[in-house]
Amino acid sequence: MSSRKSLSTLYTYPENWRAFKAQIAAQYSGARLKVASSAPAFTFGQTNRTPAFLNNFPLGKVPAFQGDDGFCLFESNAIAHYLSNEALRGSSPQTQSQVLQWVSFADAEIIPPASTWVFPTLGIMQFNKQATEQAKEEVKKVLSVLNHHLNTRTFLVGERVSLADISVACSMIWLFKQVLEPSFRQPFPNVTRWFQTCVNQPQFKTVLGEVKLCDKMAQFDQKAGKEAGKPQEKKDKKKKEEKEAAPAEEEMDECEAALASEPKTKDPFAHLPKSAFVMDEFKRKYSNEDTLTVAVPHFWEHFDKEGYSIWYGEYKFPEELTMTFMSCNLIMGMFQRLDKLRKNGFASVILFGGNNDSSISGIWIFRGQDLAFTLSDDWQIDYESYAWRKLDPDSDETKTMVKEYFAWEGEFKHVGKPFSQGKCFK
Repeated sequence: MSSRKSLSTLYTYPENWRAFKAQIAAQYSGARLKVASSAPAFTFGQTNRTPAFLNNFPLGKVPAFQGDDGFCLFESNAIAHYLSNEALRGSSPQTQSQVLQWVSFADAEIIPPASTWVFPTLGIMQFNKQATEQAKEEVKKVLSVLNHHLNTRTFLVGERVSLADISVACSMIWLFKQVLEPSFRQPFPNVTRWFQTCVNQPQFKTVLGEVKLCDKMAQFDQKAGKEAGKPQEKKDKKKKEEKEAAPAEEEMDECEAALASEPKTKDPFAHLPKSAFVMDEFKRKYSNEDTLTVAVPHFWEHFDKEGYSIWYGEYKFPEELTMTFMSCNLIMGMFQRLDKLRKNGFASVILFGGNNDSSISGIWIFRGQDLAFTLSDDWQIDYESYAWRKLDPDSDETKTMVKEYFAWEGEFKHVGKPFSQGKCFK
């Protein structure tokens, strides 16, 4: 099991609730996990069809897990189980079996009706009124079972979060976000209380961000009404949708088809002119050669102060930081959420101090002159927890801070705590 503590890779596509289970489990256990969900590390529909990928994962489905020792797993429940610790899995045969019971319950009882009901509201699955009404009744039954079970319990198994809570909560994210409006969930207050307790745990929030419960039940008919046109237009549109949907049904399950079919987002940096500073070249120097004698001089020799900016970020709530491993998880969780920023960004973030007396701060390099997090909704989960200051690339203060934060050594006069651990976003 040594690979749990080294850097393993989880292949997936963005916002995959099945992958969330593994990511949240890793947040609790401290397992180091790199999420490969975008180019060049992983492109859904391409990378997972290559012979090399299929050799390790014969179904070509994601999420798929590979340890740095080559150990491979497919199927999200197995991956989440592997990345868990004893506290999540259960410490006795009884609790382990109860956890397995709820993990199975999520797959067998929640996902089928949730998919039937929710996916038509997203416009990526054919609406069937009878099937939808049946699915609503099945969801009510599921909520009733959960509500009764949670009547005297905070969590599904034992007195704290387990893999049972992670699996069931992740399977219900789409329900709560899309269709479980206040009046529908009103008879099931224990379920809503439990769900909100889960998704507001720091380990959940690091992966999921803010989960907003829907105010109004999404309806398929609303979307269809907007798209209503002439009969021939509707017919052509239907043919096009059927053609596009065919390969998805062959190669993806319903969740994958739903999320992979979402429109590609525009490059937030597309409006900027080309820069002479090659970020990848600097990153190679930083990763493979000496920091002080090679990487830092290379950085200043090639840095384009018109095309890039340097920022100092400091975590605003140091009083909330407890165990150092949890603080490191906080940093790495933020990095994982910013995966699509890697091409145009770099950061060296440091944890200073020890348990219950620590601080987090770092140096960030972004393309352009603006704080990059504001350019995309997907990047705004964590940045407001930090105080940001744009640095003058010509100042001695910036030169010193870049050198110290890049090298993870120095006086760090502005901090007042000893270096503990450093993490890089690259």
